[in-house]
Amino acid sequence: MLRSLHIRDFALIEDLKVSFGPGLNIITGETGAGKSILIGALKMILGERALKDVIRVGAEKSVIEGVFDHVDSEDIRALLSAAEVEWQPLLVVRREISASQSRAFINDTPTTATALRDVADHLIDLHGQHEHQSLLRTETHVDLLDNFGNLSDTLDEYSRAFKKAQNVSNELERMSRRKGVLAERRELFEYQIAEIDRVGPVADEEAKLQREQEVLENTERLSELAARLHETLYDSDGSVYERLGEAMRDFADLIRIDRELETTFSEIESAKVVVDEVSRTLSNYASSLEFDAERLEVVRERLSEYQGLAKKYGGSVEAVIEHRTRIGREHETATNFDAAIERLEKAMEESCASLTELAFRLSDERVANATKVQNAVVSELSSLGIRKPEFEVQVERVEDKDGWVWSRWESSAPVKYRASARGIDRVEFLISTNVGESVKPLAKVASGGEVSRIMLALKTILAKSDAFPILVFDEIDAGISGAISQKVGESLRDLAVGHQILCITHLPQVAAMADLHFVVEKTVAGQRTRTSIRRLGDKERTEEVASLMSGAEITEASLQSARELMEIASRADVKEPVKQVSNS
Repeated sequence: MLRSLHIRDFALIEDLKVSFGPGLNIITGETGAGKSILIGALKMILGERALKDVIRVGAEKSVIEGVFDHVDSEDIRALLSAAEVEWQPLLVVRREISASQSRAFINDTPTTATALRDVADHLIDLHGQHEHQSLLRTETHVDLLDNFGNLSDTLDEYSRAFKKAQNVSNELERMSRRKGVLAERRELFEYQIAEIDRVGPVADEEAKLQREQEVLENTERLSELAARLHETLYDSDGSVYERLGEAMRDFADLIRIDRELETTFSEIESAKVVVDEVSRTLSNYASSLEFDAERLEVVRERLSEYQGLAKKYGGSVEAVIEHRTRIGREHETATNFDAAIERLEKAMEESCASLTELAFRLSDERVANATKVQNAVVSELSSLGIRKPEFEVQVERVEDKDGWVWSRWESSAPVKYRASARGIDRVEFLISTNVGESVKPLAKVASGGEVSRIMLALKTILAKSDAFPILVFDEIDAGISGAISQKVGESLRDLAVGHQILCITHLPQVAAMADLHFVVEKTVAGQRTRTSIRRLGDKERTEEVASLMSGAEITEASLQSARELMEIASRADVKEPVKQVSNS
């Protein structure tokens, strides 16, 4: 239940606080008073996109906060957990909108508008002022039927199978388009593969060859340097090795007298060993150096081959190897194209078989639920004052010679059906509101008032089969008047038995049914316009209902009529809510 709504600096609202109750919460007010602003603010905490022009003139930001209770469902707990929000008995949702950004909070934890929207999808069903017009669009009918039948699980399973088939089909189409291109490039691939494989590039070989080339080209210089170092360290009068020997003898005399420097003597001894080892290494190195003109030529030719490949295929050995890998795959694909296409065709056949099974399961469930919807809508329309209505939910499987879904029975010419993300069915609502007239498409025969009543009937039966605890109706009674208004009010009151309803209305018959009645008012003070809302007491309720009946001037006759309407509403029986639809 939406316990309270606090709106600050939003459009014409400066600071508005309102507490709602269970059952039917009616909201009335003059045209232009700001009822639509109230709905707009509510949409903000439901995660709708925020525009900076909603900020009240002169304010830095708009703040809208809603407090919900009795929201302890597994789905909502899971969504809060995914958003890293701790569950609490009261769910506090806040939206802050400034010129530079929009921020969202759940229980004071920063979150996203998407997270708000996900949570709201399990809390509130908001039926907008012009939403009944969506009934005139045939493409919305399948969603209404699926919602009524709780077919989301079957539809999700089908949608996954459709996506899989779509992916295989796209890959098959892509491969078919590439077949000609790859065939033309096959000879080029073969030439490039042969050229690269003749060289046989290895990732680290070029660097090793470059080092070897540098050594071969500088053999004489390296030999001279090694010999000079060996002579300096070991093989000359006064060499380092010889001088260290002299130092050791002097040190030995020293420590015989004072052993304090005995450790240092060991270090000199170690240094002499190191010099000896380095000298031997240099001698061996110098002996190994030999200019090999033939080897140098081989190295230069090999490096030239590397440079030639790099120049043609990407600038480096790594790029050459990567290019070879890629064209190798392309060449293999071109060589084995028929086999690859055959594998994809088999995969497509398997995907279509799975899709067919799920498509017919979904279609069968729709057909079964169509009858339930028809009966439920006829019953609701009758209660809303349409005499002997006929309502038909037409579920037609759409044939397509290139369809992915095949008929389930054996036939010399099996029927194929067009598959889409929503299934193979075209769903359309047909109606007759005049006795003796055959049913026709809804858009062709229904008047504005009838469309509103049909939408209310659908909303009523859907709400009785869904888990939305809160329903919001923004002037769903548009186009309705007279005796039918009483029926609409009774239908909303019955629906409020199992739901909290917020309903904006201009009809006195609907307003008279309220459990709580609020009025939205617009005032002007200090050159500023402000929108406010207040809850009406019994006397004020009577006056507001009378005002809805007679206009601005409230007469004694309208007051008496208002009292009678409210008395009728208080005495009327309330229907028990129906149980959720079952497909068993």
